Amino acid sequence: MTKSFAEAVENRRSIYAISEESLISDERIEELVSHAIKHTPSAFNSQTGRVVVLLGEKSKRLWQITEDTLRKIVPAENFDSTAQRMAAFGGGYGTILFFEDIAVIESMQNQFEAYKENFPVWSLQSSGMLQFVIWTALEAEGFGASLQHYNPLIDEDVKKEWDLPSSWKLLAQMPFGRPLMAAGEKEFQPVEDRLKVIK
Repeated sequence: MTKSFAEAVENRRSIYAISEESLISDERIEELVSHAIKHTPSAFNSQTGRVVVLLGEKSKRLWQITEDTLRKIVPAENFDSTAQRMAAFGGGYGTILFFEDIAVIESMQNQFEAYKENFPVWSLQSSGMLQFVIWTALEAEGFGASLQHYNPLIDEDVKKEWDLPSSWKLLAQMPFGRPLMAAGEKEFQPVEDRLKVIK
């Protein structure tokens, strides 16, 4: 990681125009994702996050599955823009799929009855952190990425295609690749309206 943590956080943006060129080795990508999975926190150290990394043709296959699914529900006269989005996402180098293991969540609920209602919420919080860590790590290596949510429409087809456990619940998809253009300008609300420091 050549950038400071603060720089990586600041520069992490949604990048939709990406190419299928990789900037680092597949082994380095696996290393980044493995590190994030291992060290991203979770409530009660429950470690509910599950990740699938699809590279090359496997990533393209995901977006073909998604396009085929959407074609069944999006009116034909409106489908051109959808097809263009799918082609853009599939045009990247890879896609990271984020899941939560419902079996682990249910096990934690059974072990800690007093916190039963909290575990699904804590699971989502942990997944959000994992998504952010991986996204920021990819950005620090020079990749562009975005976060997509075509679940639950594609869940069963994805599990079937890659023989994934039925207890894994798909939460997000992150296509990534070499950025073809910079992110647009971003507007920020005043931080002083969003922060209170009490001494």
